[in-house]
Amino acid sequence: MAQGFRWLWASYAVSAYGSGLAFGALPLIAVTVLHTGAAQVSALAAIGPAVGALIAVPLGPWMEFRRKRPVMITMDLVRFAVLLTIPVAYAFEMLTFVQLLIVSAVVAAARIAFNAAAGAHLKALVPPGDLLVANSRFESTNWSSIAVGPPLGGAAIGLFGPVITVIADAVSYLLSALFLTGIRGREAAPAPRAPSPRGRELVDGWRHLLGHPGLRALFLNNLVVNGLIMATEPLLAVLMLGELGFPPWQYGLAFAVPCLGGLIGSRLARRVVAARGRPWVLRVVGTLRVVWLAGLAFVQPGMVGLGTVIVLEMAIIICMSLYGPVLATYRLEHTPAPLLARTLTAWSISGGMAIAVLSALAGVLADLTSPRIALVTAGVLILFSPLLLVRLPPEVYAEIQPQQDPPKAAA
Repeated sequence: MAQGFRWLWASYAVSAYGSGLAFGALPLIAVTVLHTGAAQVSALAAIGPAVGALIAVPLGPWMEFRRKRPVMITMDLVRFAVLLTIPVAYAFEMLTFVQLLIVSAVVAAARIAFNAAAGAHLKALVPPGDLLVANSRFESTNWSSIAVGPPLGGAAIGLFGPVITVIADAVSYLLSALFLTGIRGREAAPAPRAPSPRGRELVDGWRHLLGHPGLRALFLNNLVVNGLIMATEPLLAVLMLGELGFPPWQYGLAFAVPCLGGLIGSRLARRVVAARGRPWVLRVVGTLRVVWLAGLAFVQPGMVGLGTVIVLEMAIIICMSLYGPVLATYRLEHTPAPLLARTLTAWSISGGMAIAVLSALAGVLADLTSPRIALVTAGVLILFSPLLLVRLPPEVYAEIQPQQDPPKAAA
């Protein structure tokens, strides 16, 4: 791998581990410092990312025609600055729930913009044959940060107070920006802006995703699957910590240990693709990742219940982490460079909105019935998601050549 990719990977890793340390920090602060109720915590989980997704809509066209490295550095510095407002406000006893909502929204928008710019820059940094390896490394880093970060973050909060992990997360973005400056060489100038009707650039990413048969199926499938899986997290928290009486450390363990499965899946991705081909992974592993979710509704108290959650979550994560790099590589290869930032932004915005909407609906259903019924409902609904993959005509799964980018304009 080129030296430039190593710096990009280091940037991603330090911010991923910072976010892992701060996993769940804002809801924790809302509960322990501001003494908010379940409705406000749910609103923080849903409204902040949803507003952030709306803020990010114009960022796709804005960054498409700019060099990506300065965009990434700017987004890191924005996240550093806005997160630091929390410990400052806490120190002066001025922290409010509205501030947590604003911080959540700004961080969500900056994350979407950073990831879109990073994906576009990755395609320029890495040869096409190495994209799967690069995406697998990002995937393994992401899951390892989730496995290690939350337990360490919980210990740090116990020792140093509720805002310490927010400070660590903020500093991680500052370090990420610093690492990005280590990428040498002048970044190629983006493609010139083509004349287009006003407002069309805002939807070009969605036009590409919905107009490409393979990407359309994978995009819609991903919205449903990720949205339903993420919607079960607060339901499982209520079930385990409330009804079943699991102590917090066991609840944290139930999510930290399965993340080690992410290392397994991401490491296997290249070998499975070599043995079976990418269409097989997208179709078969894409189906396998949804069959485990309903089992979470039948968790019982005690060590058997804890083991059940760990096994089911690990099975989901192994499948997701094997599938994820293949999906990300397919998406990069089948999106022309002049559309890449807008397409990745559209993908992230849609994913965030789907998670917010489905989380809110799952919360309402749980309030009207019970967390178990809401979990069963999510587990049954997700079983229909593979129909978006298996009912497509066979040619969609053919190993076709990636779309060729148009010649770049001279820098």
